[in-house]
Amino acid sequence: MRTAIISHPFCRKHKMIADHPECPERLDAITDRLLASGLDIAVQQKQAPKALREHYLLAHDEALVSLVENTLPEQGLVSLDGDTWLCPESFLAIERAVGAGLLAVDEILADNLDAAFCSVRPPGHHANRTTSAGFCVFNNLAISVKYAQSKGIKRIAIVDFDVHHGNGTQDIFIDDDNVLLCSLFQHPFYPNTAVENNDTLVNSPLPIASDGNDLKTLYNQQWLPKLTEFKPELLFISAGFDAHFEDDMASLKFVEADYAWLTQQLCDMVKSTGCRGIISYLEGGYNLSALGRSAIEHIRVFAEAEE
Repeated sequence: MRTAIISHPFCRKHKMIADHPECPERLDAITDRLLASGLDIAVQQKQAPKALREHYLLAHDEALVSLVENTLPEQGLVSLDGDTWLCPESFLAIERAVGAGLLAVDEILADNLDAAFCSVRPPGHHANRTTSAGFCVFNNLAISVKYAQSKGIKRIAIVDFDVHHGNGTQDIFIDDDNVLLCSLFQHPFYPNTAVENNDTLVNSPLPIASDGNDLKTLYNQQWLPKLTEFKPELLFISAGFDAHFEDDMASLKFVEADYAWLTQQLCDMVKSTGCRGIISYLEGGYNLSALGRSAIEHIRVFAEAEE
């Protein structure tokens, strides 16, 4: 598959309190592993453009956008929601984190790419229409989904395999029958949202210590039938790698091979249903070594998959 990694140096400018797990070094871990693997010669590398205010408003209320804009400090740090801080240069990162997905949509719809991995921060899947939360300022992926809808894409599927429930994404799309959301997460665990399902919402809670075998059962029994029936025109992925057994943020036991397996299944599904492409967004993943290894295996599958 024609694959690109979309990022921007400004995504490293967003900084929070000392020792915060959502740190600029997360992107360095992915870049370093990319170079060490030699995979950099097999994928395109593109710079994320700067998103505009009108893009944030596709998925968020004016009040939230204004709050973020007006909360940016002139110096030091300021708390946005208790888990998320802003520094003077945070908006430079936010603009590019959102912009990466917009570029990915444009490139896939122009038939220039089959898959894109947005290696950006801050992450997004806990931000709902009115509130930032859980290290997330704006919901990057949700904005990109709304943008794709504005370009005429009717059926969009979202797969979220972060160890935390993508509650913000769920809140934004729960009443949209044209968006299928499949989400796995450790349960009970942050953000402790109620587990609910409907025709286009498939929540798949996993107990502590669930591993790759549990992932395979979940995908084959719960997700694959829904995805196949839905026949998405675009697939978006909230790619959080914090379910890795080395990541002490949570207590699941995935390994790199599990992420590669799931990615391969999604590529196969895309091929069989005629989906136009895949846009994957970095969400969680806080053990730097595990993050780098897992993200590169995820990207490798895209690069080596048949169109």
